[in-house]
Amino acid sequence: MPTSSASTSDSARSAGGGVQSLERAFDLLERMADAGGEVGLSELSVSSGLPLPTIHRLMRTLVVCGYVRQQPNRRYALGPRLIRLGESASRLLGTWARPYLARLVEETGETANMALLDGDEIVYVAQVPSKHSMRMFTEVGRRVLPHSTGVGKALLAGFPDAEVRALLARTGMPAATEKTITTPEGFLAALADVRRTGYAVDDNEQEIGVRCLAVSVPDSPTAAAVSISGPAGRVTDSATERIVPVLQQVAGELSRALANSGPAA
Repeated sequence: MPTSSASTSDSARSAGGGVQSLERAFDLLERMADAGGEVGLSELSVSSGLPLPTIHRLMRTLVVCGYVRQQPNRRYALGPRLIRLGESASRLLGTWARPYLARLVEETGETANMALLDGDEIVYVAQVPSKHSMRMFTEVGRRVLPHSTGVGKALLAGFPDAEVRALLARTGMPAATEKTITTPEGFLAALADVRRTGYAVDDNEQEIGVRCLAVSVPDSPTAAAVSISGPAGRVTDSATERIVPVLQQVAGELSRALANSGPAA
């Protein structure tokens, strides 16, 4: 009769040849993030289909490692050690994006940016400046509210209206310029336009005299968008028709690079 060690070893392997317990642990972390960062074991069991003893064992290991913490109410929350990993990954994501942003600059002539949705804010993680003497500049690491930016519209267009309303209620909608959208209804209408056209426009809404065109990066592991920005006199309607297909192509290429865990060769 064969020993149990071989079958145990086989059961620990995933169908893809990886380590099953690791795959399950990361799946639980992602499910926690999708649930807002705090869940109970029973919720995880229902959503994942895993038995409670398995989830309890995995969560105890994640707690010991600092990636999850147990709350006084016995629910589990994402832990502080994930912050360091996320910050490092964001910086690396910006590094990977730079060659693609450089292509945007070459083909459009305008400053190119990449931004992520971090909580309720937009954070810029990479930029390649235009070669024009008159150009736009956004500091990498800068945080802004989504409602007044093209990248914010591009990112939030993928969210249900109820979630967008909840975000706007938390952040408020202060006016950066007289063109800023300052009502939830107006912003939701703008998001409907983004879904219809496939791109977002910031028309003097963050800064007077500046127009920005943005598209989301499809299937990105975290909500990301790329954009170009320039003087309104250069980023005209006719320029938009030329620039948007380039933006969409580069966003697709960046998406494939991220799926492969690195930039395209």
